[in-house]
Amino acid sequence: MSDFLRPPGVLSEKDFQQRCIACGQCAQVCNYGCIELRPDYFFGVATPRVYQRKSPCFLCMKCSELCPTNALRNVPMQKSGMGRAFLDGKKCVDYQEENAVMCWTCYERCPLKGTAIVLGGGGYLPEARDECVGRGVCEYVCPIHAIRVVATRRLEPAQAGA
Repeated sequence: MSDFLRPPGVLSEKDFQQRCIACGQCAQVCNYGCIELRPDYFFGVATPRVYQRKSPCFLCMKCSELCPTNALRNVPMQKSGMGRAFLDGKKCVDYQEENAVMCWTCYERCPLKGTAIVLGGGGYLPEARDECVGRGVCEYVCPIHAIRVVATRRLEPAQAGA
């Protein structure tokens, strides 16, 4: 299984691990079934995870509204901070000169299209921007896996002593 994301509104991974009590309420309230409880490798505690290639987050934000410990903060969708998308132009069909087909699937399905994913290069080349919140739908819908979402915890600078 691919790397996972934390649900929306996540704190830093260190703070999340300290606050999350693995109550499972976030997974229970998720109408889309994208939050799974999986044991952490070292601690064995079943914490919430989103596997974006299996079922991306729809940013309904119910999980963060319900979190009893604020391990998931109730924030606007634009601040949900699950991760960030990165597009590989060498794989993306829109970047291939010999291809006459425009895909734009990642752009069309992004809830923040025009902000998180824009069409650059004269209005026809998708570009993932820093405003991406990392819900994972772009990775899920890309037919050739030219885009991937990196979890916030992987983007966080290494903490001293951690």
